[in-house]
Amino acid sequence: MKENFSLKPFTTFGVEAKARYFVEVNSAEELIETLQRSNSPTLKSSNPPTLQPLFLGGGSNILFTRDYDGLVIKLNLKGISEEVLNENEVMVTAQSGENWHEFVLYCLGKNYGGLENLSLIPGNVGTSPMQNIGAYGTEIKDTFVSCKVLNLETRQLETFDLEKCRFGYRDSIFKQEGKGKYVILEVTFKLTIQNHAIKTEYGAIKTELENLGILNPTIQDVSIAVINIRQSKLPDPKELGNAGSFFKNPTIPLAQFEDLKLKFENIQGYPNGDFVKVPAGWLIEQCGWKGKQIGNVASHKLQALVIVNATGNASGKEIFDFSTLIINSVKEKFGIELEREVNIL
Repeated sequence: MKENFSLKPFTTFGVEAKARYFVEVNSAEELIETLQRSNSPTLKSSNPPTLQPLFLGGGSNILFTRDYDGLVIKLNLKGISEEVLNENEVMVTAQSGENWHEFVLYCLGKNYGGLENLSLIPGNVGTSPMQNIGAYGTEIKDTFVSCKVLNLETRQLETFDLEKCRFGYRDSIFKQEGKGKYVILEVTFKLTIQNHAIKTEYGAIKTELENLGILNPTIQDVSIAVINIRQSKLPDPKELGNAGSFFKNPTIPLAQFEDLKLKFENIQGYPNGDFVKVPAGWLIEQCGWKGKQIGNVASHKLQALVIVNATGNASGKEIFDFSTLIINSVKEKFGIELEREVNIL
């Protein structure tokens, strides 16, 4: 266990923050042992940490605005297993520390379909159910079977099925009443072996496939198209610190959208019953933020939804304050309050 440890290399924003204590674990057994030791007199000294243990995966959905006065546990659980159900279905289980995109590529290499539209999303497998990650018409819930978790109160292993996870748009039980109560150790998906459901309804995918001259795409072709699209407009966190989409796309009542359309005739929206999902990137861009930089922080020049550590020297507080300015700007212009997708600490 390390003390006063820099977390900068472990988050995609690359901001400086220190953990009072830091440890990496490679198995559920190591995790339980670490949690037991965290209650020892050594850590509960005359100047005890004030926060509960924090679990870190790929660091792609977190922003540290200050040092963490407690124990940070980096989850490095690795491994992938399979169980063929029939000629067209296979269950694939990945440990929480597996890189998400590498896991998707693993499945594509086996010709397992269902995750191809989620290619190149940053982070690890273990955090994917937390916010029901999604892109281009696909969400985790579409192929999710279950996840194994550690109950932090009882120190017992539990299994959460699809219903118990209560997935919503970028939401799950792990972000609501289960927040801070469980650690996800592995996730199981049901994928197709043949007869794949190819999803190309999103215009950007169709256009990219046309540009590639592909008329009858395979799941591998869809993945390549998604990767090309994401790389064309989203910065690589290894080169420019970011956490991908910083804000959720807001969903507003249809009546409110119709009122806004009278004032902003080009406003974009995707109807869903009595509600409409409005692209946050469009709202932010209309407020003049696309490519705008203040100090060390900027809205990306190709995608306004992405906030970047422009100089590499930004603090977490600078990034948070920058996001607040965007939220206030959008609310003033459109009457819509954006919600941060990134976890703020």
